[in-house]
Amino acid sequence: MPLSDEQRRFARQLRQQLTDAEIRLWYHLRGRRLHGFRFRRQHPIGPYFADYVCLEVGLIVELDGGQHNTCKGLDHDAIRSDVLAARGFEVLRFWNNDVLQNTHGVLEAISRRLHEMREPSPGLRAKTLTRVARKTLTRPAADLSRKRER
Repeated sequence: MPLSDEQRRFARQLRQQLTDAEIRLWYHLRGRRLHGFRFRRQHPIGPYFADYVCLEVGLIVELDGGQHNTCKGLDHDAIRSDVLAARGFEVLRFWNNDVLQNTHGVLEAISRRLHEMREPSPGLRAKTLTRVARKTLTRPAADLSRKRER
């Protein structure tokens, strides 16, 4: 679904008004600097704009400031994460202070998750293959005959 002009303006505004933590993290994520993974900044996903997203593996990195450390902020973040998860994304959250004081640790955590998501464990791969096989085996005969006719 194409973005409205208002959404485009809002995304542009978000990209222009970065916090110090966002500037520091973006320096390390842009231009495929983190192990060749491509990140987008302030990318729209459904009703939200992800701070950073790697579409290749479906990982969103969110940076949270103090306003997120309230009951209302935590509830909003939980709902947001659920909506994004329903769209197939995993959300990693870091506090701005963590990025500023422990950049290496944050990058290490992101890197570790990226590699885990790119190369799923053998058990996960087997479950996925089983699910695909089960769908193929349980497909109605009418669907199979239509495929053969084409």
